[in-house]
Amino acid sequence: MVPLAHVLSLSAALFVIGAAGFVIRKNIITVFMCIELMLNAVNLAFIGFSRYLGNLDGQLFVFFVIVVAAAEAAVGLAIIIALYRNRNSLNIEELDSMKM
Repeated sequence: MVPLAHVLSLSAALFVIGAAGFVIRKNIITVFMCIELMLNAVNLAFIGFSRYLGNLDGQLFVFFVIVVAAAEAAVGLAIIIALYRNRNSLNIEELDSMKM
């Protein structure tokens, strides 16, 4: 069995990488992938705590986070496609307002 400290360290590292990418990157697709990476890091922490405590509560939370992430991905990609069709760019600095 993998120790909880190792699972949480990996989860924290993935979350920090996602947060850094969210702040640093300029491409909206990359930012979107960094948000997904942060959600998966949280899921990993939930699973680690669930295994450590011996109950299924963490795994139930992971299920709901995955459902929310799937809905967020669908809506987010639709917004990204609409922005690209109207602005012909995926650079965040060029998408300063929601006016088309």
